[in-house]
Amino acid sequence: MLHEIAMGIKNEGLIPRIIKFYHTSDCASIGHTGAGYSGSGIAVGVQSKGTAVIHRKDLQLLNNLELFSQAPNLTLKSYRAIGRNAAKYARGVKVSPVPVKIDNMARLKFITKTTIMHHIETNAINKKRKPETFKALL
Repeated sequence: MLHEIAMGIKNEGLIPRIIKFYHTSDCASIGHTGAGYSGSGIAVGVQSKGTAVIHRKDLQLLNNLELFSQAPNLTLKSYRAIGRNAAKYARGVKVSPVPVKIDNMARLKFITKTTIMHHIETNAINKKRKPETFKALL
C-alpha cells in the first residue's frame, strides 16, 4: 500500500515522505497530523487495516478531502490513485475519482482480521514516542 501511494505521488512529479506516527491509531488524526508535517499541507493517512484518508492541514480533523473507509475494496491500483490525488491536491490540480472494486461481501470476509489489526495498532499507541520518517520504503 505504502509503496503504491508513494509511486502515485512520484508519478505526479512530487517527492513522497513516509512518517509513522505513534500517538494515535485514528485515521483522521494520522492524516491531519501528517498534513501538518507536509511541506504542501497535504497528506495521506493510512491505518494498518488499510483505511486511508487524504487530508489538508487547514481543515478540521473530521473534515478531510477524501476518505477510503472500505479498505477491503481497495486494490493496489486504488492506493496508487490515492497517491496521485494527494499529489494533485498539493499541486492545485483537478483530481479524478479513485477506482474502487465493489464487493459487498469483502468487509464481512475481512472484518475479524481488520478488527484484530486495529486492536494491535491501538494497543501500540505511545503518546511520548516521536514520529519516524522511513526512507527505505521509497
